[in-house]
Amino acid sequence: MDNYVIYTDSACDVSPELLSEWGVSWSELTFRFNGEDKEYLNYALPAREFYDKMRGGGVAKTSAVNISSFESAFEEILRDGKDILYIGFSTGLSTTCNSAAAAAKNLGEKYPERRILTLDTRSASLGFGMLVWYAKEAKADGADIDECYAKVEALVPALCHWFTVEDLVYLKRGGRISAVTQIVGNMLGIKPVLHMDDLGHLVSVSKARGRRGSIAALCDRYKALVRDTDAPVFISHGDCEADAFVLRDMIEKAGGRVTLIQNVGPVIGAHAGPGVLALFFVGKER
Repeated sequence: MDNYVIYTDSACDVSPELLSEWGVSWSELTFRFNGEDKEYLNYALPAREFYDKMRGGGVAKTSAVNISSFESAFEEILRDGKDILYIGFSTGLSTTCNSAAAAAKNLGEKYPERRILTLDTRSASLGFGMLVWYAKEAKADGADIDECYAKVEALVPALCHWFTVEDLVYLKRGGRISAVTQIVGNMLGIKPVLHMDDLGHLVSVSKARGRRGSIAALCDRYKALVRDTDAPVFISHGDCEADAFVLRDMIEKAGGRVTLIQNVGPVIGAHAGPGVLALFFVGKER
């Protein structure tokens, strides 16, 4: 099925090299550090360099993809005679997907013979990176654009996002926790375990003592919720690859199959900080 293009955005945290290998096109969210004029594309700065700047006190502010950027990118595909399936960043966290939908509506008037389907994944990072993976697999198996959309849409309510962070300051900065909770939590080594709810918002679910305890808690969620242990598991991390490997080993010991480990990119990492560790899989429910 070469008559449509799968399209996404860089908040999916799949590397450009891998997206290209999958045959997926994308637009990039951007960020800049406070006090600097330079604006970076999400994939422009190596993860280690980005997180080292955060460790040094840098505060990054992120920006969504705007309507005109999507229109320009989409129109190039439409002119080539192809339709578009856009799989995007949760509207619960960003206006990016809404911008894509607005661009699709505008272009629909100019190209009435073409189609642009936009899907709010209510997911972030490798959560919707996994949905992009399922989409490209369905396309490779011969699914047309409607069948591909339907397959991905059906997975959205079951796409589990479980994650923990190393330093609570970033959640405090984003308004997820209070200053008192941040200070006491860091003093006692308390690590939150969070997930993304059905509406695509981040929700704190429980707390674990110490880093190892929080990693084990992610694995416990996998064991409790996984639908099929033969299905792929993705892990993303904020420059803490060793911890990602620890989680991988726990998942595989539990019978799971980790097929992809990627860095959390700057646009997501700006809000979670260095040391964020996240687990994604299809479950019985979110």
